[in-house]
Amino acid sequence: MPIEGVWDLTIATPVGRIKPVVELSREGDEFTGVAHGAGEEVPLRDVVVDGDRITWKQAVTKPLRLNLTFAVTVEGDALTGTSKAGRLPASRVTGRRRLTGTD
Repeated sequence: MPIEGVWDLTIATPVGRIKPVVELSREGDEFTGVAHGAGEEVPLRDVVVDGDRITWKQAVTKPLRLNLTFAVTVEGDALTGTSKAGRLPASRVTGRRRLTGTD
């Protein structure tokens, strides 16, 4: 199953749940993406797809200035994994792919 699409994520952080939207796309052999949330849009960096596992990095400035590293596994239209910010504990990430025509 391809990983491309629009994903509604939920990140369970120590300060509450954050619900960003991540758009993943493929350009040839390269994967790219952008995350939307907290009034900002940030590019995904170092997107790596290895089978059903995806990793990427992104920087955010709201609610705090953080550099995040994501590691998730896709299973159909769902994903699960973690987001880590520096030395902070990893936060659980879950997500659902938006289905075409029901966005």
